Order: sequence, then C-alpha cells, then structure tokens
Amino acid sequence: MINESLKNQIRKLLLRVQKPAQYLGGELGSVIKDHRQVEGKLCLAFPDTYALGMSHHGLQILYSVMNRDPRWACERAFAPWIDFENALRRAHLPLYSLETFTPLDAFDLIGFSLQYEVCFTNLLTMLDLGRIPLHGQERTLDQPLVICGGPGAQNPEPLAPFVDVFLIGDGEESLPWVMERWMALKRAAQRDLDSMTHDAMNDDEVRQRSRHCREEALAQLVAELPPSGDPFLYAPRFYEPEYDAQGNLVAVHRTRPDVPRQVMACTIQQDFDAFPLPTQPIVPFVETTHDRIAIEIMRGCPWQCRFCQSTVIKRPLRTRSVETIVAAALESYRHTGYNEISLLSLSSSDYPEFERLVRRMHEVFHPLGVNVSLPSLRVNHQLRSLPQLIKGVRQHGLTLAPEVARDDMREQIRKPVSNEDLYEGCRAAFKHGWRRVKLYFLIGLPGERAVDLDGIVDMAERISRIGKETTGRFVEVTASVSNFVPKPHTPYQWNGMQTRDYFQWAGRYLKQRCQLRSVRIKQHDVERSLLEGLLTRGDRRVASVLETAWRRGARMDAWQECFHPELWWQVCADLGIDLNQAIHEARHVDQLLPWDHVNVKKGREYLEKEQQRSVVQLGVMAHAREDRPTEHFVVRP
Repeated sequence: MINESLKNQIRKLLLRVQKPAQYLGGELGSVIKDHRQVEGKLCLAFPDTYALGMSHHGLQILYSVMNRDPRWACERAFAPWIDFENALRRAHLPLYSLETFTPLDAFDLIGFSLQYEVCFTNLLTMLDLGRIPLHGQERTLDQPLVICGGPGAQNPEPLAPFVDVFLIGDGEESLPWVMERWMALKRAAQRDLDSMTHDAMNDDEVRQRSRHCREEALAQLVAELPPSGDPFLYAPRFYEPEYDAQGNLVAVHRTRPDVPRQVMACTIQQDFDAFPLPTQPIVPFVETTHDRIAIEIMRGCPWQCRFCQSTVIKRPLRTRSVETIVAAALESYRHTGYNEISLLSLSSSDYPEFERLVRRMHEVFHPLGVNVSLPSLRVNHQLRSLPQLIKGVRQHGLTLAPEVARDDMREQIRKPVSNEDLYEGCRAAFKHGWRRVKLYFLIGLPGERAVDLDGIVDMAERISRIGKETTGRFVEVTASVSNFVPKPHTPYQWNGMQTRDYFQWAGRYLKQRCQLRSVRIKQHDVERSLLEGLLTRGDRRVASVLETAWRRGARMDAWQECFHPELWWQVCADLGIDLNQAIHEARHVDQLLPWDHVNVKKGREYLEKEQQRSVVQLGVMAHAREDRPTEHFVVRP
C-alpha cells in the first residue's frame, strides 16, 4: 500500500538535501499495514528532526501500542530540515508518512508529541506541508483530527487555534480510546452530513456543513467520559478567555455546557508491568541523538522538587519489576543488535530495587559486550557504590544534576541531595575508570545570590581536583547551566522569569570565576530561554505571535543555526505583546493562570502551599546572610 508515485517523486528531491535516508522510511522494525484492511489511520508526528524524534522513547511506546491493534495503521512523520521543506514546496509535494508515503491530510488522526515549546513553529510547518488548514475551525470532516500531548501540552493556550484536542496525561490508555471514539463519531457525522447535502448545494455550503458536523463530533468526543472517569481531553475552541483592562486573564468561559469545566490528567492506574514495553523498536538507518535501546524502568519521581514540572505531571510513582525490565531489554537486544541499553526514569537511582536491577543487567549484558547506561542518577549514597556495581563495562562520562551547589538553596528548591555523596561518588567513579563528569545546574532561581553562582564553579573545580587526587590528572568537568523558566503546574508557576540582563551577567560571572582549564562552563542560549518563557507561560494571545513569526520565516528555533531571536522580538513589538508582563512579572497566587483549567492530579492547593513555603524560606535565607539575593522575583504573600 505504499504510495509509489509520491515516493518516486520524493526520491528525485533527495539528491539535493542533507541526510536523505531520514526521509525514506523502510527501517528495521517499522510496521506497514494495508490501509484497506484497517478501520482507521493515524500518524504520530514529532515536531523536530528525525534524529531527535527517533530518540524519543514515548514515540516508540505509542507506535508499538497502536500497531498492536489490528484495527489501526499507525505511521510516523517528522519535521523536515529547511532544505527538504524548501524542496517539497518547490515541487508542490506534501509532507508524508515514512511507512507508506501517505500525505498527512489523508490520515484520520495526527498526533503531535510536544517535548519542547520552542519547536511549536515546526508543528505549523508540518500542518502546512501536510495540506491541513492551520486553524482548527477551518477543517472539514474529511481532514484529520489534530491532537497534541506531552509536557508542552500542559499550557495549551499558545497553540489553541491550531490544535483540535489536547490529550493530557499518559498516552498508553488514552490514545487508543480517542482513536476508537473518534472513528465512531466521524462515521456517524459523515452519515449526518450525507443526509444533509444535496446536488443543489454549492461547494461553500457543503464545506460549511462539513465543518459543523466535525465540530459537533469533536464536542461529543471531549464531553464523553472515558473509562477512567476523568475528562482528559481539552478542545480549546469551546473555551473563551476574558481579560481585564490591564490585560490580565480574569476568566475562561465555556462556549457550550456539555464540555468539561476542568481537564484532569489521564494516569495509568493498573500494574505498570501490564503495559508491554516496545521490544521491537524501529532501528534507524542514520545516526540519531540516542543510538541505543531505551527501557523505561519507572514513571514518576518520589521527590517534590519545586522547579520540576515532570515531578508533578508524572505522578503517581509507578515501577516495573526487575524481571520485566531485564526480559524486555534482552528481547530488544535480540531484535536490534544495539550495544547499549539506557535505563530511563526521572531518577533511576530511586528505583526501589536499584542495586539488584543494576547487578542483573550487568550479569546478563556484560558477557554480550553491551553497555548499560543510567542517564538520570540522583546524587545520593548509592552513587558511591554504582561504579563498583557496573565495573568492567565501557564507561561514558558520569552525568549528574545537582541543580544548585549550596545546601540552603537546595532546601529552597526542595532537592535533598548531599555534596559529600556527590564528591565521594565521583571519587569512586574515577577509581573505576571514569574520566569525565557533566553537571547540570539552574541559574535564575528565586532568591539566587552571587554565592550560589560561586558554588557552581567551586563544585565543578573541586570535582576536577578530586580527579587529580585519584588519577594524577585533572578530570574534565563540564558545568551545563540552564536559564530557569518557571513552568506551569509547579510551585514556581507564579514566579517571574529573570531578565536578559541578569542571565547575561550571571553567565559572564561564572566564566570569569572559573580558574581551572579542565572545567568548562556552558550556558544555554539566553534568547532561546526567553522565547521558551514566552511560549511556556503565555496565554492565547501568544498564538498570534507564533503564527506571525512562522509566516515571517521562523523555523527550527531549537537549532542555533536556524534561530533568529530578533524576528520574534520584532513580531512581539508589532503585535503589542508586553514581554515584561508575559515573561518577567510575578503573579499573585490568587491570579488566574492561562493553564489553570487544564488540571493535574496534584491540584492547585498543593502548589499554592509549596509556593508560600518557598516565599518563607526565601525570607529566612535573606535574613540569615549578608549576601542578599542578586535580584528578587518573589510573589507577594
């Protein structure tokens, strides 16, 4: 069922683009079904490059889940690089799925995974190249239902005009239910449309009725309670924001009574082992960001760090058994031949049977020459014993996320880790062959002081010196510094983001403070962080900024060579967007936030309590020391 005509036309374009194999499909593990033998077709769309999308474990999970059901054909599409986008436009060819070269507008459902807000322009590119109207209200019944999920859907408002439905929470149960219900509603709506249309109607009248039937089907979809009992679908077109004279959001009104007032996250409540892991993942022909087997060992995190969105939206904590993990990893290895397995979770060393799991993985995979990596390690006592547990396996650099370097700031952000555990863990790693360390830090947190910045450099340099004490040579240490963006559904959601001037000053300060050549300070791009803040924290008015920037040429903004911040700031100026209000101003805890009606299991009451505790702790920090915060962005009590 491959569209050979389109495939042959595409092949002619590929001589003039980079990495052409990423646009051809046919990889080991991909699933091709006869569209005539299925009840519905969906395309999982990733709004970034193939190299990043194929490294996303969630895509592999949903691809496996949906293709396991014989009723559905599930295929993939990725955002084309700029050279291929231009080639498609010059040739007047559509964006298509990799499995069958089916144009995107021929699917019943297109599902976007939103992992990073700065990629939102890529979503518009994919819709436009796929010949799907950008605005949901312009779509007819014969065009795909456009849905979005992932962390970027936690504030859906900047994408409200472009997306039909946001799916909040876990996808393993919710996506199959949405697919089944939408196909049934679509068939019923098509019967209604057929009964209403007749030969005397012109094309505009037929399209108008088709849009009406589609909208009614969409309303029925979001109004229907799923088996979980919680409404997890949000259709923005049925909600209207209201603003006061100062531009503050004061209300969100439903435009029809049958849609839910609030949306709750869908959460897998069953035994986590009951949801099979993808053991025949797709193996790309080209190099991707993560060329390895990924096994999710645990979803959620037992800690409650105030800055972390994933901690909140991934609750409750759910784990897989050691036996399930090892068996899935072994089966995946046999199907792929990868020489590395990555054990994924928000905090792998908090897995309840961590040491037994690491030992079992070592016993099974060390004889096969397969490396086991743990990319999300918490700095705790287990870090000291980890190098001994996995000795003899090829070592990559040790990657750790202390986030901040001082104990009082750790108390403020609620990340209970110990510097001594970190230093002794690094010492043990150096003894067993590790020679590089990468540390992740945040700057711009509420109440941050110059001494907190000093602590980042001091920690990185001390680790490098521990390496010299252990090995005779300074160890290479990279301190990767992110500019803090207060995220929706976290206790810091009411705090404003620090300014451009502050982040630029802090970055210079860190680099000037650093003395050892073996230590590198790498700060994330400040302009991109500010754009992330706008798209993360903005309301529905930001949608016009997004569309205008895209129409003026914004593409692949997550990539340094493509990002043009001056384009975005000019669009904001032209449209009268107050960036200080949107990004930097703190918001009162009583103030309505753009994402409040898209709820999560923890609820606003918990977040308010944590925010107020944070304010109290900031006061204690400021009172206890003479080194005052470099700048306050504290919500007034």
